[in-house]
Amino acid sequence: MRRSGGNRSRLLLVTLIVTSLFFITLDLRGVQVMSGLRSGAQSALAPFQRVASSAFSPVGNFFSDVAHLGRTRAKLKKLEDQNAQLRTTLIAHKGLDAQVAALKSVLDLAGTAGYKVVNAKVISQGSASSFSQTITIDAGANMHLTRDMTVICGDGLVGVVKAVFPNTSLVMLASDPSFHIGVRIAGTQQIAILSGQGTDHAVLQLLDSQSSVKIGDALVARGSEANKPFVPGVPVGTVTSVSNAAGAVSQMADVKYYAHLNSLGLVAVVIQAPATDPRDALVPKAPAPAPTVTIFVTPTPSPSPTTTK
Repeated sequence: MRRSGGNRSRLLLVTLIVTSLFFITLDLRGVQVMSGLRSGAQSALAPFQRVASSAFSPVGNFFSDVAHLGRTRAKLKKLEDQNAQLRTTLIAHKGLDAQVAALKSVLDLAGTAGYKVVNAKVISQGSASSFSQTITIDAGANMHLTRDMTVICGDGLVGVVKAVFPNTSLVMLASDPSFHIGVRIAGTQQIAILSGQGTDHAVLQLLDSQSSVKIGDALVARGSEANKPFVPGVPVGTVTSVSNAAGAVSQMADVKYYAHLNSLGLVAVVIQAPATDPRDALVPKAPAPAPTVTIFVTPTPSPSPTTTK
């Protein structure tokens, strides 16, 4: 029995070896049988390959997307940083352009009048000491400023220096309720007193009962003795309304300041007045009126009546 089993095993082994040699020989000779077998095996395995691809493809895509997401976020962060930097640069350029425009404006006004000035930046705005309408500027004794000097901007009068410190000064604005200045109506010799009201408007009171003021009149600083606290010729404001109260000794009027006192960035302190009064040379020029266009309409002649015979 044992010998019979051993014979079968040897026979099976020999059969397998012979079969293998046979297929190898056929394959080396290019017989199409092997190609068919391979094609069949590939066809049989194709469904399993598709299932495996469908199963593992999302996993591969997931890890790929995670890697791409990290890179995308890094790019977005870089672009956001660049955008913020560009925005900051743009704002800085706009601020610089505004300062240059303000400086040019005040230098033009001072140059026309012949004022010698010291430019200064406004570093704070608000109430201080006993004044309710003030600004602090970045120039003081270090720039030879003293109390009671006139402060201007490109549009006209800003106020007067009330306190001087080593590197800063306190300026009382023309809008302060305790502010008073002698003014002259441009183009005339009429004088009046202008008083602040805490807003961008002031009250004007004529000193002469025979004098009169009208809407649109421009006012300039009359000037003080020794040019302190006010130098002459500085534009102050324009009359917006006139009050003719019955029994009043003199006329009263409402005046709007030329300067925008609540949004000052750059000012100038007049440290020396000109030898001669600039008079009305600094009064802003009124805008030219728009041209009037007259349109003539040519009437269309009516049709002649038709006669029916």
